[in-house]
Amino acid sequence: MLTLATTNPGEPEIFASLQGEGASVGRPVAFVRLSRCNLACTWCDTAYTWRFEGDNRSHRDDLVFERSANQVTLEEADVAARIMALGQDRLVITGGEPLLQGAALARMVALLDGMSIEVETNGSVAPHPALDSQVAQYNVSPKLAHSGNPGELALVVDRLAAWARDPRAVFKFVVAAPGDLAEVEALQQAHAIPSERLYLMGEGTDSATLRERARWLSGECLARGWRFTDRLHIHLYGDTRGT
Repeated sequence: MLTLATTNPGEPEIFASLQGEGASVGRPVAFVRLSRCNLACTWCDTAYTWRFEGDNRSHRDDLVFERSANQVTLEEADVAARIMALGQDRLVITGGEPLLQGAALARMVALLDGMSIEVETNGSVAPHPALDSQVAQYNVSPKLAHSGNPGELALVVDRLAAWARDPRAVFKFVVAAPGDLAEVEALQQAHAIPSERLYLMGEGTDSATLRERARWLSGECLARGWRFTDRLHIHLYGDTRGT
């Protein structure tokens, strides 16, 4: 069984769209969004995947979501059938933190026919071996101090080192202010992350904020040899589910 986020009560968040971030930006893909996360970013734009009643982890919007309306459990075969019906050749598995459900994901992915698999992860959880062998690309987004997560939970040293050694992994750091760049530089140096696999993305859930941050962030990427990524889906669809 897989535990998924919802677009509407009872409707799993499985949809086709353009990948909005990172190395595959602009590519038509299928998405499946899983529920639950081991971290709690104060600016998380998918807090409906983890901030349920009784969860006292902080969030800037201070919203609390009803679990029954925002989480649904489905058989792996059902999820696979819904994904295949979208007619795409690539699947992006996102969350929440999808690697928390690695074994069930491995069973689901094995049912997909001819699809390339891309996984979005916060980088703190090791992939299940049965899933790992089926993944073409990892989008690893380690959470910096401004996320509000304790460093010992968000920046697991051996995990970051393992991702840096894996050529399938690209790193996407969410930054909000110029002061965040020193932390990115330190992590790059500590783990020998190649610049061509290091993307920076402004934090924001509206076009105006993203454009403002892109003005200075793009120049910093140019100066350091890092890649810049926008959030295409925000510009196209706004901060909405199922996009």
